[in-house]
Amino acid sequence: MMNHTTILRFTRFAAAFLPAALLASAAAAHPGHETHAGATFLGGLAHPVTGLDHLLAMVAVGVWAYALGGRALWVVPSIFVMAMAVAGAAGLAGWQFALAESGIALSVLVLGVLIAATVRVRWEIGAAMVGLFAVFHGYAHGVEMPASGSPIAYVTGFLMATALLHAAGVGLGVLAGRLAYTPAVRVAGGAMAVAGAWMLGGGYI
Repeated sequence: MMNHTTILRFTRFAAAFLPAALLASAAAAHPGHETHAGATFLGGLAHPVTGLDHLLAMVAVGVWAYALGGRALWVVPSIFVMAMAVAGAAGLAGWQFALAESGIALSVLVLGVLIAATVRVRWEIGAAMVGLFAVFHGYAHGVEMPASGSPIAYVTGFLMATALLHAAGVGLGVLAGRLAYTPAVRVAGGAMAVAGAWMLGGGYI
């Protein structure tokens, strides 16, 4: 279990990071997520899988939810999807959300560390953490929606893709557990953390 000191540090970090992220300045759309399907169901479905940042984070949420077990298995992914839907709507509405790209990269880094270190927390803490990260991902999905098409179809597409990626992560966790590949999962988490650090430092895949 994560001790109270670690939880307190995370809470303080979130409290310091969010005000900066909410500054009213334009957030440039991050590259690597371009699709040609437009604001359609297929366009929304493709968006989370056309950038490695979204793909890694969403699969990681499923893997970590499985590792936490119990109620977290369904609550943690559900909170991510719900928070992302709200943030996506904010992006579609034209809200300005500075540092969204940094938040996305940070989510990849932190989720990788959580998996690599096999961190266990209460489901409430896990849900709050992924809910925070989902805000950044959801905003990016919303603000990058093509100008023409159906917002409802697009949002439905990226929410479904997210749920499927979570399910894939849970499936990977189940498979690793049954095949005793837990060390491999930890190594993968470490590699993901390195990728997140690289993204956070200004790199992009």
